[in-house]
Amino acid sequence: MANRWWAYQKERFPVLVHGPLLLVVGASALGFSALLRGGAFPGLAQALVAFVTAFLFFFQLRVSDEFKDFQEDSKYRPERPVPRGLVTLNELAILALVAGLLQLALSLWLDLRLLPLLLLVWGYMGLMRLEFFAPKWLKAHPTAYLVSHMLIMPLIYLYLTACDWLVAGDQASWGLALFLAMSFFSGVVIEIGRKIRAPEDEREGVDTYSALWGHRLATLAWLGAMAAASLLALAAVFQAAHMNFTSLPQDVAFLLCVGFVWQMWRKPTHTRARWFEAASALWTLVLHASLGLLPWVLW
Repeated sequence: MANRWWAYQKERFPVLVHGPLLLVVGASALGFSALLRGGAFPGLAQALVAFVTAFLFFFQLRVSDEFKDFQEDSKYRPERPVPRGLVTLNELAILALVAGLLQLALSLWLDLRLLPLLLLVWGYMGLMRLEFFAPKWLKAHPTAYLVSHMLIMPLIYLYLTACDWLVAGDQASWGLALFLAMSFFSGVVIEIGRKIRAPEDEREGVDTYSALWGHRLATLAWLGAMAAASLLALAAVFQAAHMNFTSLPQDVAFLLCVGFVWQMWRKPTHTRARWFEAASALWTLVLHASLGLLPWVLW
């Protein structure tokens, strides 16, 4: 039993990859919210709730994808854990429900006022699971699909930041709106980055942005989303009015990503295409650490 779940997480939701990334994201959301309102860095209880709830949100999104993609996976990707019978959809549904109960308990424990925001995220997840009642239309319009599904990111970040400002009895600010907008484009970077392939790696029935748009346009869109997130982060920093922000780490990370795109344009190979998912995660780590963690270190 334990071995098959360990195998599942390695293939579909690697804890050792998602865990550190979501830890930095959660801490950054709390830290930046505290900078905006001029308060102290949130306590351990707030950090625990933000991290655990965020981790479980993304696990629930993975479970939702397993249900949504089951027919296509069975036809085109039978090697995946659910189609090959390693775990079942019912088992995943039970785990997602247990995760929800834990999220509910943590929210009520920290602050009852978090409940509407938790319900908001769950409600949007439900619409995503149902493909907004227009699955065929979304399938035919990949850009609309991308936008509609990435809107979950600002909602998750709203919950995470609320673990600070709402619990502290403060109001959400304009700077927070910019931070939430940044989260949307940060999510787009991750989403596009994990769906860029070399021409020889494209498979029938497997939707990738490199297949839909071509590898040049896909990598350019990836870089464009990265630039948009960086500009919104900079605008949010001005709203926070803290002088300890430095964009140097993310500037260096961005230049490295420009190099990845250039290499992919020169010759799209399997190895170069694999850079994009890892680069997306690394850039996300650097961006969030620069926004909500590094200023506290340099204080």
